[in-house]
Amino acid sequence: MTKSIIAVLFAFLLASSHVAAEEGMSGSEAWLPDLITDTPEEGFALAVKLSRMGVKTTQPDITVLKTLREAYARDPDSLIAASHVIAVHFRTIAAANNYWRD
Repeated sequence: MTKSIIAVLFAFLLASSHVAAEEGMSGSEAWLPDLITDTPEEGFALAVKLSRMGVKTTQPDITVLKTLREAYARDPDSLIAASHVIAVHFRTIAAANNYWRD
């Protein structure tokens, strides 16, 4: 993975955690009450949602976001990086759910 992709991912994660902390302090209803899900499939869906929320947080201008989507949707390195972010979120969710074992 190139240094520029790593830098973008780091900025994405940093911005996501900053906004989540602010939302938690504001007293508004949390969009992420916890990481517990009933099934691995629900866990994966949550991992995708976390990734999408991170992108929205990183680029809040919807016009810019849609314009950029055209470029990264055709870039294999960007798609692999996005898959990696989802995998990291899924790994965290799986651990929080004790890997769905009793």
